[in-house]
Amino acid sequence: MATAMAMPSSSTACTANEAAETRERPALSLPHGPILVTGGSGFLGINLIRWLLAHGASEVRSLDLVAFDYPETQNPRVRPTVGDVRDRAEVRRQVAGCAAVIHCAAALPLCSEEEIRSTDVDGARVVAEEAKAAGVPRFVYISSTAVYGIPDHHPITEADRLEGVGPYGESKIAAEGIVRALDAEAFAVCILRPKSFVGPERLGVFALLYDWAYDGHGFPMIGSGRNRYQLLDVEDLCDAIGLALTHPDLTAVRDTYNVGARRFATMREDWQSVLDAAGHGKKVRGTPAWLVIPVLRLLERLHLSPLYRWVYETASKDSFVSVEKICKNLGWAPRFSNQEALLRNYAWYVENLSRFRGQRGKTHRVPWRQGALALIKRCF
Repeated sequence: MATAMAMPSSSTACTANEAAETRERPALSLPHGPILVTGGSGFLGINLIRWLLAHGASEVRSLDLVAFDYPETQNPRVRPTVGDVRDRAEVRRQVAGCAAVIHCAAALPLCSEEEIRSTDVDGARVVAEEAKAAGVPRFVYISSTAVYGIPDHHPITEADRLEGVGPYGESKIAAEGIVRALDAEAFAVCILRPKSFVGPERLGVFALLYDWAYDGHGFPMIGSGRNRYQLLDVEDLCDAIGLALTHPDLTAVRDTYNVGARRFATMREDWQSVLDAAGHGKKVRGTPAWLVIPVLRLLERLHLSPLYRWVYETASKDSFVSVEKICKNLGWAPRFSNQEALLRNYAWYVENLSRFRGQRGKTHRVPWRQGALALIKRCF
């Protein structure tokens, strides 16, 4: 799939040598003993479990409300359990004897406010408290750059103020405070704030645009599409998690880090690469943000759109974070640009389309309902 790899004139761009260096996987030695992944049946969860197995994990446990239905269930090193992160007794059983816990489980923004706050705040508290009580030495919490809300400057650093938009962003901020307060000499807490990440198994909101591309439709952008919007490949996120599990300097581990691609162009350029790969000759087309955003607000209130406020309020604006801190402190080196991550995800989408076409839901594992956007699709 050929595409023009446009380089941004951004301080986040790698030099040619840096780009070449990021192609190599870090050599890591995982801690000996079981590693628990909460949310192991989700998009990040399964990619992380595969990553851990590939890097020699002796045992990987998964705790998720959704059944673990991947081929890896046949692997004797994988121990999946259907359970709730808010169930203290079950969590206590899962963390027993673990060398590390990676807390990925979360209720996503399309869920009810009550479910989001209960799962994302109370669940984080239960998992972190039980992990600490069980003597787990390392705890990695997967937060989100949604904690920064709608920023007024870029790049965003870890020191910038936190102002979550809606229950999801607010809950991530609250959960960060809970797990950070539990950090102790024998319980190293690392908080990662990834940008929206894509890759194999990722559907959700991205499947909306992939569906349009595959069926021969163009993409509408909120605004001109000339804003820079940073993404992240899930493989690069797994590498960052791996460093949090293995880095020998616990002072460096006990910190909070942004995680995002270092090479990205504009929304228009990055998403055009997907349309080019689809091969229908379609183009990205801008729309007036001042008109579209109020319409999307109304559709969201009427439950006729899969897009939530943080998505459509930031889609027409620059949105990128500094990743210099994690590169410097943990030696992280991302390998994929925005375009490469999107194309990897789109290729997986096309190859696996028969598995999920017609399915709908609220998680990243299935396409989201298009609602009124299915009518707009005809215009592009």
